[in-house]
Amino acid sequence: MKIYNKYIAAIAVSLVLASCKAPMATVIQDDVKNNIPENFKQDEQQDVNNNSGTTPWRQFFTDPNLVSLIETSLKNNQELMITLQEIEIAKSGVVAKKGKLSPTVRAGLGAGLKKAGRYTSEGAGDASTEIEPGKEMPDPLGNFEGGLMANWEIDIWKKLRTDKDAAVAHYLSTVEGKNFVLSNLIEEVADNYYELLALDNQMDIIQQYIKLQTRALDIAKIQKQAAAATELAVKKFEAELAKSKATEYTIRQQITEKENQINALCGRYPQPIVRTKESFMSTIPQTVYTGIPSQLLANRPDIKQAELELKSAKLDVEAARKEFYPSLEISATLGLEAFKPSYLVKLPESIAYNLVGELAGPLINKSAIKANFQTADAKQIQALYEYDKTILNAYLDISNLMSKVKNIDQYYQLKSQETQALDQSIDIANQLFKNSRADYLEVLLNQRDALDAKMELIEAKQKQLSTVVDIYKGLGGGWK
Repeated sequence: MKIYNKYIAAIAVSLVLASCKAPMATVIQDDVKNNIPENFKQDEQQDVNNNSGTTPWRQFFTDPNLVSLIETSLKNNQELMITLQEIEIAKSGVVAKKGKLSPTVRAGLGAGLKKAGRYTSEGAGDASTEIEPGKEMPDPLGNFEGGLMANWEIDIWKKLRTDKDAAVAHYLSTVEGKNFVLSNLIEEVADNYYELLALDNQMDIIQQYIKLQTRALDIAKIQKQAAAATELAVKKFEAELAKSKATEYTIRQQITEKENQINALCGRYPQPIVRTKESFMSTIPQTVYTGIPSQLLANRPDIKQAELELKSAKLDVEAARKEFYPSLEISATLGLEAFKPSYLVKLPESIAYNLVGELAGPLINKSAIKANFQTADAKQIQALYEYDKTILNAYLDISNLMSKVKNIDQYYQLKSQETQALDQSIDIANQLFKNSRADYLEVLLNQRDALDAKMELIEAKQKQLSTVVDIYKGLGGGWK
């Protein structure tokens, strides 16, 4: 008996030693995060206490019509609703992983009938057994049972807890993913709103020029009758007028599409977008404060999402590594069992129970476990690259947008000067044309140049406002 126990102990020790030979996970270094620059521009110092990314969107946007559109989109946008369901799915995953830490208890009832062969050890034993004096064992033999069954894996290596922690990290990453969707949605609504206002103002400009060109055409016709101009001048003015009218219909279509794009973001069918176009050109863009680059790690939800996914991936590797270790499971049953229902109430004779503890680990053919571990390890490295890429792109975005804000401001100022000069030249050219001191081509060229300049000035204003929105979102604003 002692020799038998020694064999059992030796087998158990061998099982544990063989199972504990688990591979090591790849050690990863996060150089991108550790070496993030102190400032967005090396020759400039940013104020750590001023960061527009922490400003709530209701304070950042002051146009009441835009605020109303953002509120509608946050209630109805389908992409946001899909993201919210992803959070619920991840939350259920946490509950499922947490449930594995507790014993599984089931209740059950069963009934069966069995007949053993007479010339078997079981059949011969039953035939020679009496339940009570003078009462033989029934043949066939029934079996009726009912009771509780429990199964519990003891988390001796904290594998199940690691699985649960990985699920929690993934759940938190989906929450940050939702915040990133919010930030993108607000940016998209604001950008499209400013583009719509720009189209409205371009429509006004083209309609003003249609009136101007109509008057110029009338003058050309009068001058032709007075032999001061030719049919060629009339046709040129007619062509220019037709071109402007065609442009008007192009802008009308763009306005319709832009309104529907905003309605789609708001999750609703086409309807007019309430806006005030008159103050668009006089709108002063918000002043944006960038803070310092390291604040992006705390403010930008996409960076926090990537960081949590990296944490989840690391925990997955740890859990996969612990699959090489032996597991300890305890199974127990407690209930009543008898071959006849009336005997179930005879206590304690009908009481039946079972308690089993099992320590088991992989010995041979561990290829599936190794493959799972290698997959988890590769995903961990992949998650690190994704995290580093997100940080690097965020830094570059802000650096580019800071430069764009300055350059677009200078561009807008110069376009304003160009527009004013061309407006004055139109008046001069028209007066000279009326007095037959200027050729019709000079009038046409001045009108075209002025029209193009005004259209570009409106686009510059739209880019000014949109760039500020983009840098606000890039700093992590919009989801709070």
